[in-house]
Amino acid sequence: MTELLRVENLQVGFGDRQVVKGVSFSLEAGRCLAIVGESGSGKSVTARTLVGLTGGTSQVTADTLEFDGRDLRGLGDRQWRDVRGRDIGFVLQDALVSLDQLRPIGREIDEALRLHDYGTRDERRRRVLHLLDEVGIPEPLLRVRQLPHELSGGQRQRALIASAIALDPKLVIADEPTTALDVTVQARILHLLERIRDEGSALILISHDLAVVARMADEVAVMRHGEIVERGDAREVLADPQHEYTQALLDAIPSTHSKGTRLSPGTPHVTTVPARPARPADAPVLAAEGLVKRFRGPDGRDRTVVDDVSFTLSAGETLGVVGESGSGKTTTARLALALTEADGGRVLLNGEPWSELPEKRRRGRRREISVIYQDPLSSFDPRWSVERILADALPSDARDPRKRVAELLDLVGLEDEHRARRPLQLSGGQRQRVAIARALAPEPSVIVCDEPVSALDVSIQAQVLDLLTDLQEQLGLSYLFISHDLGVIHHMSDRVLVLNEGKVVETGTADEVFFAPKQPYTRALLAALPTLEPRGERPAMPEPSPTPSSSDTVEVSA
Repeated sequence: MTELLRVENLQVGFGDRQVVKGVSFSLEAGRCLAIVGESGSGKSVTARTLVGLTGGTSQVTADTLEFDGRDLRGLGDRQWRDVRGRDIGFVLQDALVSLDQLRPIGREIDEALRLHDYGTRDERRRRVLHLLDEVGIPEPLLRVRQLPHELSGGQRQRALIASAIALDPKLVIADEPTTALDVTVQARILHLLERIRDEGSALILISHDLAVVARMADEVAVMRHGEIVERGDAREVLADPQHEYTQALLDAIPSTHSKGTRLSPGTPHVTTVPARPARPADAPVLAAEGLVKRFRGPDGRDRTVVDDVSFTLSAGETLGVVGESGSGKTTTARLALALTEADGGRVLLNGEPWSELPEKRRRGRRREISVIYQDPLSSFDPRWSVERILADALPSDARDPRKRVAELLDLVGLEDEHRARRPLQLSGGQRQRVAIARALAPEPSVIVCDEPVSALDVSIQAQVLDLLTDLQEQLGLSYLFISHDLGVIHHMSDRVLVLNEGKVVETGTADEVFFAPKQPYTRALLAALPTLEPRGERPAMPEPSPTPSSSDTVEVSA
């Protein structure tokens, strides 16, 4: 095979801080290199160096930095713009930030084509519609006119991928391309990336999902503190890791085999507060009865996104909610929180009416139920310190707020020094711990966890999941736990609710749903779940249906 990329002794620094330290690797056409490691390991900076996006304040040196016979060292902005998109496609992780919020996604993709003089206007439009269909976005003629905020998280991510592959680049760099996607959409995207690789393009995959890495990679490079600590054939690295750090990453993966065990053995148990007495098992702390919610889409059509959904949640229990993007998971959570008004049905909180009350009467009871969001950074005021964020969430009758803030920080494993920091001064894991502390501040009986660990790398995710488990045991909390990660759902849940197109299609204990699913939809979800078996050691994943599920249309309008 032809060597397409060669990197030798790459060094990247910002001021006095060295982020990438002597990284070397090469990549041939038609092969996939996966780069894995914790947040801050230098993997994303390494990727950005290959497309000239490290920023003007960075110091980049390398003995060799060569792509397709061209020396990339010393390229100017104009030359980098020539390379990006046409020769190297780059898929960024955070689709909501990366897409222009004031521009329809069709124009976003069209710009990548126009800047490189691709065809006529009509040819570009046909290409854009083809790309949207290819990455699995339903109703391309509708989506092409929509702004990013009108799309689900998974659809935004697929729009980014469409833009990156628009010109059939020789190398595609995908930085966490499936983080926001449910397993069936993830399977479609992985098939697309596999096809791109099999047709001769090289692929660099950056991911904290080691099952995705096993699915895709020919070779794996494990980074820590800016250095590659282990590198080799994917089968060998994943089956028999030689470095203790690689082994720790593998041990931290939640799965059907990890239920009841700690994912991060070094994380201490919570012991700072007395346990609350549990309520009787026959008295649900949260109950939904026949919930219905409709939204009107940009095409003027009404879509039912939640359709006769009922469930109960007992004290100290975790109910996991799974389903594809657009299945109604998040809307169901908002109905439970009474942040969205139901068109039918009702919610009871601690045995009393909740959703039907006017907000003025609900306000005094909001402390009984709280929420942990997927992206804490966007839910915090960036100007506020951690102390102010937590103090603002305390009940109005809280005694000695400063002492209570200290207790909350201790409860989630943060030091007192963190109280003065602002959100941007915290790591992703620290921000999520602050989000958990904020959810605990009003002393709720129920916490809605909406994708609380999906943005975290595997080792930090393990620590947060262990923390949530400890807090539940200590405080008698009940969790309504929403996640597209089926391994996380099985690890955390007592019971599981499966949603499809707004309807409950299956419910049961976690083991019943995962090991003996009754419904074809549930079996299809589980079949699409990647495993840690490396490429070549398991049968090929069946190709997803070329027609995306109509369920993915639903949540767009929400």
